Amino acid sequence: MWLSFRMSVEIERFVRLVQALPDCKSTDSERYTTFRVHEKPFAYLWPDTATVGLKQTLIEQAALVAERPDVFEVQFTTGSFGWVVVHLEGVDLDELSELTLEAWYLTAPEELLSTPPTPRSLVEAG
Repeated sequence: MWLSFRMSVEIERFVRLVQALPDCKSTDSERYTTFRVHEKPFAYLWPDTATVGLKQTLIEQAALVAERPDVFEVQFTTGSFGWVVVHLEGVDLDELSELTLEAWYLTAPEELLSTPPTPRSLVEAG
C-alpha cells in the first residue's frame, strides 16, 4: 500500500502560530492581515491565495526560492532583508514555524530576544 504524504498548513493554524509569539499584534485590511512586533511588520497573510509573506535575510530568501520555487517566491527586498511569499499548501508546520520565528527574530527588539520562543514551543502553543 502506497501512502501519499502531503505537506500543508491551514490558515487558522498559521494565525495561531503567529499569535503565540511575544508582543505580536495583527491588523486586518480588506485583502490581507499584517502581523507586527513593536509596530514593525514581520509577516503578512493573504487568505484568498493561502499565502503568507515572511521577512528573511537576503541569503535565506535566495536559498528558499532556489530550492523550492513552487513553494517560495520573492515578494520584495528592502535594505538587507528579503521578503518571501510562502504557499501554505507546500510547507509543513515545523518548517513554517521556523521561518515565522526567524521573521519575528529579525524584527523584534533586543529586550524580547532575551527569552525567545522556540519553533517547537510555537507548534505546541496552538
